[in-house]
Amino acid sequence: MDKTFLTGKTALVTGATRGIGFAIAQALAGAGATVAICGRTKDSVDQAVRRLTNESTGKVVGKVADVRASTEVKGLFDWLDSEVKGLDVLVNNAGLAIMKSTAELTVEDWRQTIETNLSGAFYCSREALARLKNRGGGYIINIGSLAGKNAFARGAAYNASKFGLNGFTEAMMLDHRYDNVRVTHIMPGSVDTGFGGGAAGAEWKIAPEDIGEIVLMLLRMPERTLVSQVEVRPAKPRK
Repeated sequence: MDKTFLTGKTALVTGATRGIGFAIAQALAGAGATVAICGRTKDSVDQAVRRLTNESTGKVVGKVADVRASTEVKGLFDWLDSEVKGLDVLVNNAGLAIMKSTAELTVEDWRQTIETNLSGAFYCSREALARLKNRGGGYIINIGSLAGKNAFARGAAYNASKFGLNGFTEAMMLDHRYDNVRVTHIMPGSVDTGFGGGAAGAEWKIAPEDIGEIVLMLLRMPERTLVSQVEVRPAKPRK
């Protein structure tokens, strides 16, 4: 199998300074893609770019951007136009989890969660779609969660954002499939990242690198075929 099958392609991964996003960027760079990443702090972006550059031969660039702000997202894509001159793949990965009961959630907790997990994906996808259409097509992959299908206690804001992302992703797929833009929703269960305040280091959980491999699998699929949703679970969850 060609390990550099993405040579000549450009990908943007949001929220890629750690965890799932970093692992996806790592997989894309390892497959030959030019990779752009974003995060919310300069130190985290610079550190991730250095690590990714040391591990791959392709070009890796990064920019500070908060996907909750549509103006910052526009600036990110304008920068992308000049920095790498083209976009083939967008991975909407930036995410936030605030786990509180509905009564405990503040208005700011709700706003931050919805704007990061749902509005951020819309802002980035909206900017990407025009560029992908001009390029003749491309791929948008949204990283959701099984929490977008299965509600749980203390997950009201997170569940709402991920249920919304599920509907948004499916509608976007239907809107743009004839523009030669494929859209897929990846919905992992428990991933070993420490996301949402949980402890990392649990061997039974999905590894972030496994999600990176799934992204590569999707990009290898023939253009005639679309895997619209991928549900991912630990093979042997904790009993």
